Amino acid sequence: MSRREDILAAARGWLGTPYRHQASRRGAGADCLGLIRGIWRECYGGEPEAVPAYSMDWSEPQREERLWAAAARHLRELPAGTPLPGDVVLFRMRAAAVAKHLGIVSRGGDAPAFIHAYSGHGVVESPLSRAWARRIVARFEFPTEDH
Repeated sequence: MSRREDILAAARGWLGTPYRHQASRRGAGADCLGLIRGIWRECYGGEPEAVPAYSMDWSEPQREERLWAAAARHLRELPAGTPLPGDVVLFRMRAAAVAKHLGIVSRGGDAPAFIHAYSGHGVVESPLSRAWARRIVARFEFPTEDH
């Protein structure tokens, strides 16, 4: 399998995991960052850095793009364009707010979708509708070599 296929297979294994803020355990609980962290552990082993405690507002009061910066440290940022299956997408949930939601594109084409941990829903696969797509501010891919 390719690295992207490995990432997608791992992400699909998390479907149905309940939403739990700051958690990262398949089947037990995860938030959007916890999902990405768990996929990293499954595909690469140990996490690349310790994740400090974080609030639900992330870093909005400080106006710091902490999630974006962390993604850029460990994932490869891709140019703007159509997200592809296996891409990690970063969303800004409100205009002028910090980016604070992540997902993994699970399907492209005419009916794109993504897997994410969503408050009140758990880890789900959702259509990558126009409403979601317009919130994407960056896309990344997992490293192609073992990290």
